[in-house]
Amino acid sequence: MGKIVKVSGPLVVATGMQDANMSDVVRVGEQRLIGEILNMNGDSASIQVYEETSGIGPGAEVVTTGSPLSVELGPGLLENIYDGIQRPLEGIMQICGANIKRGVEVPALNRERKWDFVATAKVGDKVEGGDIIGTVQETSSTVHKIMVPLGMSGTIASITSGSFTVTDTVATLKTDKGAVQNLTMMQKWPVRVGRPYKKKYPPHVPLSTGQRVIDTMFPVAKGGTAAVPGPFGAGKTVVQHAMAKWSDVDIVVYIGCGERGNEMTDVLREFPELIDPRTGETLMKRTVLIANTSDMPVAAREASVYTGITIGEYFRDMGYDVAVIADSTSRWAEALREMSGRLEEMPGEEGYPAYLASRLAQFYERAGMISCMGSDDRQGSLTAIGAVSPPGGDLSEPVSQGTMRIVKVFWSLDSSLAYRRHFPAINWLNSHSLYIDSLKPWYDEHLGPQFAKRREWAMAVLQEESSLNEIVQLVGKDSLSAGDQLTLEVAKMIREDFLQQNAFVDIDSFSEYKRQDLMLGLIQDYETLCRAALDKGAKLYDLFGINARVGIGRAKTVAPDQYEEVYAKIHDDMEAQIAAIAEKGDED
Repeated sequence: MGKIVKVSGPLVVATGMQDANMSDVVRVGEQRLIGEILNMNGDSASIQVYEETSGIGPGAEVVTTGSPLSVELGPGLLENIYDGIQRPLEGIMQICGANIKRGVEVPALNRERKWDFVATAKVGDKVEGGDIIGTVQETSSTVHKIMVPLGMSGTIASITSGSFTVTDTVATLKTDKGAVQNLTMMQKWPVRVGRPYKKKYPPHVPLSTGQRVIDTMFPVAKGGTAAVPGPFGAGKTVVQHAMAKWSDVDIVVYIGCGERGNEMTDVLREFPELIDPRTGETLMKRTVLIANTSDMPVAAREASVYTGITIGEYFRDMGYDVAVIADSTSRWAEALREMSGRLEEMPGEEGYPAYLASRLAQFYERAGMISCMGSDDRQGSLTAIGAVSPPGGDLSEPVSQGTMRIVKVFWSLDSSLAYRRHFPAINWLNSHSLYIDSLKPWYDEHLGPQFAKRREWAMAVLQEESSLNEIVQLVGKDSLSAGDQLTLEVAKMIREDFLQQNAFVDIDSFSEYKRQDLMLGLIQDYETLCRAALDKGAKLYDLFGINARVGIGRAKTVAPDQYEEVYAKIHDDMEAQIAAIAEKGDED
């Protein structure tokens, strides 16, 4: 037991802590506020407190729990809303109303609710850490797999199917040393330690999001890392909502770390109303929400990303594909900066701690496609997607630069596109994806080699448009050659007919890969046919005015069960109309 000698906001310094260790969770003062030891100097401990410290003064007692900050893992995680240190907000509301009181202690997993446990292992089975011994139908769309805690191994001595709480014994394990261990449906894991795996594989399967600018131009792989930087109002939250709804993952962990309270309120209101297109159930059936808004204690904001990614790793270890979405890592970095300043550490660039880049790397490095622990051969993936909110949209600031050096996909949101109502406002000249080459075999197998070629063609057209626009600003569009004017028109079609997408129109909010391939193919074939017609003397205004152009522009609103047939008709009409114009040009 120690005594407080200094209080500075969320930072508390206590002496007499010789029995404590780094990263231990402690209880501070009479209200037993929860805190974590950041560093030790002799018997003096610097502690970050995850709750408001007003009223705490020198002389107050500090008691160590002897264990690091950990999360409870088991049935009951899905559909729940936690704060940054995994306290269930709904459970807290039932105890103390709408306002969280300090020192309230509510277990992360409901201790009274019973779950129907179905044993899949049997007595006499040899098991090791990570092996699945039973299942629980946690929600209508997700089966929760009960695993042997990591580090344990032995023989199943007893196991029973039935209705149990998360703390009831469902099986007993006789270890190799002869000891008997009781197994429950709940286990704990320290949040700052990544869960182990057998092997990590290079990501080779794309994460399908249904967003054309992402899937075709800047794809992210399952088990990959991505960042969404952008200024206020550029659409970061809508992009993340679309990814949470449409991504072909089994579990979504959404971490609201430090964003405004009203923005998190929108998430809490909209997610239960969003329908998972794969199951027809509410999206919350496969979602864990962590709400740690900007007015909540700053230290808990720092812990929230570790809490979220540890929960994601747990579901990954079951063999599921998981997406962890952090909104936003800039606010998390600001929490690091505040705590670093109170610890009187030497500041780095813009006041951020010198270890900012390594902390960002520790978060994103926990993503990956892995072979799960256990004797069976199952694979899971964890995709980490972080929003970055640079002040004033300045991508040269430390958090954006540190993130760019780590992640392999960078979707740069542009306020000028957002002001023009071009959404998703991802700038195709500033964004990049380093997964293009590793995903090409998958594209060639499932879509054909033309998909990658069409992407390269589209990117080349958009880059050429950027160069031509500089000339247009000097001498005007009419001074360009017919071929260059056609390039500008085709680039406009790529931007407006393909990249632009409306998240609030049901038909346009999601495009599968086949549809994206056919849409881009229509635009490429239009350019090819027009260039051939120009060589025969066709007039530009005739080519730009064909009726098929309207069909291409409306192609993204064609119903999913009709688009292949409609696209084929648009293509035939386009060929016939351009051929007629080319024939007329030959006669002239």
